[in-house]
Order: sequence, then structure tokens, then C-alpha cells
Amino acid sequence: MNSVLLNSFPVQAQYKMKKTVDCNGNCRVDICKNGIGILEFLPGKNYFVTGATGFLGKALIEKLLRAAPDVCKIYLLIKAENKEAALERIKTEIIDSNLFDILRDMHGESFSDFMLSKLVPVPGNIGESNLGINTDLMIEIAQELDVIINSAANTTFDERFDVAVNINTRGPSRILNFAKRCKKLCCFIHVSTVYVNIENVGETVTSKSSPLLHPPVNVDAEVKLAFDSSLSFHGGAEIVRKMKETGLERARSYGWKNVYEFTKAMGEIVIYKNRGEIPVAIIRPSIIESSFKEPYTGWIQGIRMVDPFIFAYGKGFLPAFLNPETVVDIIPVDMVVNAIISAMAKHGITRKSEINVYHVTSSRVNPVTMTFLFDVCYEHFKSSPIKDLKGKEVEVKRVKFLSSLEDIFSHISEAIIPKNGVVSQELERKFCEKKIKQTKYMIQMYEPYLSSRWFESSDTYKLWEAMSLEEKLSFGFDVKSLDWKDYFSNIHIPGLRKYAVESKLRPKL
Repeated sequence: MNSVLLNSFPVQAQYKMKKTVDCNGNCRVDICKNGIGILEFLPGKNYFVTGATGFLGKALIEKLLRAAPDVCKIYLLIKAENKEAALERIKTEIIDSNLFDILRDMHGESFSDFMLSKLVPVPGNIGESNLGINTDLMIEIAQELDVIINSAANTTFDERFDVAVNINTRGPSRILNFAKRCKKLCCFIHVSTVYVNIENVGETVTSKSSPLLHPPVNVDAEVKLAFDSSLSFHGGAEIVRKMKETGLERARSYGWKNVYEFTKAMGEIVIYKNRGEIPVAIIRPSIIESSFKEPYTGWIQGIRMVDPFIFAYGKGFLPAFLNPETVVDIIPVDMVVNAIISAMAKHGITRKSEINVYHVTSSRVNPVTMTFLFDVCYEHFKSSPIKDLKGKEVEVKRVKFLSSLEDIFSHISEAIIPKNGVVSQELERKFCEKKIKQTKYMIQMYEPYLSSRWFESSDTYKLWEAMSLEEKLSFGFDVKSLDWKDYFSNIHIPGLRKYAVESKLRPKL
């Protein structure tokens, strides 16, 4: 797309033109080939982003600034005591991140000035009333915003019930209340998870499915229960244990597997019921992993959901696993970002007071099975092994698939624990026992996500088909085109080792 002076370009049938005003008040016409109109929507807008220092939020900010440097402002809700502290977090956790290296090269010496001219720190907290934002500042921001993107979440599967409710359920409610004060708002994006759905294993889950279709949940009652329960227990370790148990019990009583899914589902219910006239798009990704292409291949922040299995296998602590045909639903982070931006543009342009849901998933169109994943891991670690604590290369063997957790745990113990009990190996034995315990916990925690559920993404592909060729090249999220062997072998696992492991081992200068 090109921006040109008004009336200086002959209108042709294959183009559509839209008059816009940039941040400096200059009038221009944006020209793009038929499609959604992403690149004509993005410039000149003010955005509000929660979860900005997280994996997805950070990738979203990078893409917005790279694809549309003419955005006005991106207001970032940062958990901090004041504006100075919030700005410092933006500098150290966002601007200094290697994720922004391409932007850093593009802008050269003016990179920091460019970033600071676009990113506006908003000290606050999604877990507090009015988002913890100063009243005068909230009024000021509300007059400016065009788009709100809520990507903040507590993703801990065994979190305390009250903590998860406060962020994942009450958080969206607070953001929505803020959205209703934004008179210019043209779109509200809420990042959820595809696992809010609790259809039976083996069924196809569509984007039309919602928590409202499940056994009715009285959100207000659950919120009250969460906070009343937290006051009824004694402090210290007891309250943590009891609140975790309560969260799991409440989630399972309705059919969800853990407190994360349950509280995220209740967050969606809040939005469904209270959105009013606000145009809403809910993005439901599956397991988000490292970038496929943008801004460069393999970028990742931290260890994601599938990664503990990959590393445990590479280190020799996962010699056995469950059903080989189990499907693990994975999506690269840059595809999620592109889907968010595409949905945002589509519904920001139409501004219809409706709610739309998009599954950003792979299981239906390009599934990954555990046998495939472990075969790729075997090939990778066979040629590029991990070294153990003694500096010796770990020799991996192909995973043995067993039928029950009990058989797996028994096999892991037999394969890992040293067979003799000499004193010199006592520390090694304790280390192995610790690793076995961690591996068992990991398998139990993530086992519910390794199922035969298939998540339908037809609405997402309708969005994809509405895009122009130029938009598809710039904002791609067609997971059908992914070569998973290439992705895991040459992108994801090397990226994990580079950004999630080796970067932590490098001394800070």
C-alpha cells in the first residue's frame, strides 16, 4: 500500500481508496488492493494494550510498529507504582529486547526516540479497580483510544482460585468498563484460549462454541466464592493450598480441567453479557510457540507449554509417553499476532456492534501428533545433543509409548535412577529423583491437553480468504502452509536453545 497526496492518483477499479488523517493532522488517501484494508486501518490510530511485557503482547507491539510506523500512540498498561517506573519497565523489557532488532536496524540512531514517541507508559494493574489508573489519566486516555487489545492473563494451571479470578475474570470486566468510556473506540480485542471449550474428547469444537453453551455458570457467585474463601482460611501455606484446591474443584465441577480454563471462560461470559454496543472480537489461540517467520524465525520468550517435554526428552528424563496418535495443537506466535491484527482491522472498519470469535489453531487443518513430535526431537538431539551436568553428551533413544500413566512413571524411574547405590552416586540419585518427580508432575499437568479434540477454524479461514494477496503476504496466518518438520527441526528447537536457554547462561554486560 502507498500513501499519496489527495487527488494525485487515478482511481482504478481494482483499488479502493480511503481518506485518512495522520497523527499530525495531514490529509491523505490510502490506497490498497481489495481485501480487508489492514494497512489503511492501522495508521493514525491510538491503541491500548494490556499484557504488553508478555510473550504475545510484546510480539504484537513489534508487528504494529514495524508494519505501521505511522500509528499514533500505543498506550501500555504496565504494573508499576508510577509513570517513571512504568517507563523503566518499557525500556528494559520491551525496547531493549532482542525482539526489536529489526526495528532497531530500520531506525538506526533514532530507534529509541521512535519507540519512546510511540509507546506511552500507563502505570496501573488489571487486577485493581479502574485498572489502577489515575482518574485524570484515564479520562485523558479514554478520549484518544481507537482500539483496545486485552492480552493480559494469568496462565498458571494450578493457580489460587482468587488470584486467577481476579485477573482472568474480573480483569476483562474492568477493561470492558474502561472501553465503554472510550467514545472513539472502534474495536475491542480480547485474547482468550481455545480451551475455554469443554466439548467431549473426539468432538469438533467450532468458533461458535462458547462458555454460554456449557452448564450455566453464575459468574458473580463464583467470584464471591473465590474471595470469601480466601478470607476463611488461615495465612501462609494453608491458604495457598486450600485456594488451589478450591479452584480445581470449582473448575472440574463444571467440566473444565483447571482453574485457568475456568476463569478464562468466565471472562468470556462477562464480555458476552456486558459488551453493550462495543464491537468485540475474541481471539482463541491454542498453544502459542516460537515465531515462524516474524520478526525472525524461532524467537520465543520463556519456556512454553510443549517445551518442557522437548527439553525433558533431550536431557534423557522422558523415555516414555502416552498415546502416540495424541494431537498437540500448536500455533506460532507471529501467526496469532497477524490474526489479531487482521480481525482488529476487519471489525474496526465495519464497527458493527457484534461479537466475533476466531480460533487460531492447527489441529483440524494441519495436526501434530506426539509420535511425530518425538521423532523430530529424536533426530534433532541425536545430531545436536544436550550436555549433562558433567559435560557429557546425553544419548537419546526413541520414546517408548505406553498405555497408562502408571506404566510411564514406572518406566521413567527404571530408566533414570542409577542402578547401584554407592555413596559417590548419592547426589546423582537425589538429582534424578527430583527430576523424576518434576517429570511426573509435568505429565499430569499437561496430559489433559494431549487429546483427540479437533478445533474447527472455519471462521478464521473466512477472515483469511477475505484478505488481499498483499495482506496475506504481510499478515500471514495460514497454518495449513506450515511444514512442521522444518518448523520444529530448524526453527523452534534451535530457537528454544538460543533464546530460552543459552540467553540465560550468557553473562550480562
